[in-house]
Amino acid sequence: MENEHIRRILSDIENGTIDADEGYARLKLAPFEDLGYAKVDHHRAIRQGTPEVIYGASKTKEQMEGIVNSLLAHCPENILITRLSAESASYLSGRFSLFYDEASRIGIINRREHITAKGTIVVATGGTSDIPVAEEAALTAEVLGNRVERVYDVGVAGLHRLLSQMDVLTNANAIIAVAGMEGALASVIGGLTDCPVIGVPTSVGYGASFHGISALLSMLNSCASGVSVVNIDNGFGAGYLASMINHIGG
Repeated sequence: MENEHIRRILSDIENGTIDADEGYARLKLAPFEDLGYAKVDHHRAIRQGTPEVIYGASKTKEQMEGIVNSLLAHCPENILITRLSAESASYLSGRFSLFYDEASRIGIINRREHITAKGTIVVATGGTSDIPVAEEAALTAEVLGNRVERVYDVGVAGLHRLLSQMDVLTNANAIIAVAGMEGALASVIGGLTDCPVIGVPTSVGYGASFHGISALLSMLNSCASGVSVVNIDNGFGAGYLASMINHIGG
């Protein structure tokens, strides 16, 4: 079905029914493979520059196996699975070459190192408890072809820890600031550096942190310029956005 669709578009270009620009526009919107329970988007890489990512939560291990097999027919390496449970990872590891990080719940099928951007992304955390979300961001950015520097446990309770990493921070093309509780890390980093800062509020903290809402609101109200914010615990979204920033002009 996919090859027939592409051949029809190419034939229309050849006989002059449509021009090359129209043909390209049509190719960007198709094809996908309908598995019944999922419609796997095989042109995601053409439209957005990266293949489709599998969100593992609430999917059965058999569904993920089918989606991975579909993706492997078009993309032989670095297939990313987020929010992958240990049980599903164990199942998939018996069928594919799977890298699995239990803390971040990131799985990568046929992991291969490849760098496609010149700059560096820094991932910083307020505390050690924020590392699982930070690793989701860092591993996502690495899969997407970026160099990543990790600067962990540098929260505002001991600001000298962050200041000791200024050489790393000032050389970054984008910085991901991961913090729970009051979420002040994003504002502090935003006031010290000249690159985009992506705040990731985490659900780490005591009762009045409201499972990350306090950090989210603090980051949204940052007085530092150049700070953007993703959703609570959304390390993947931060890593993806940082990769897009790092690839601009690359």
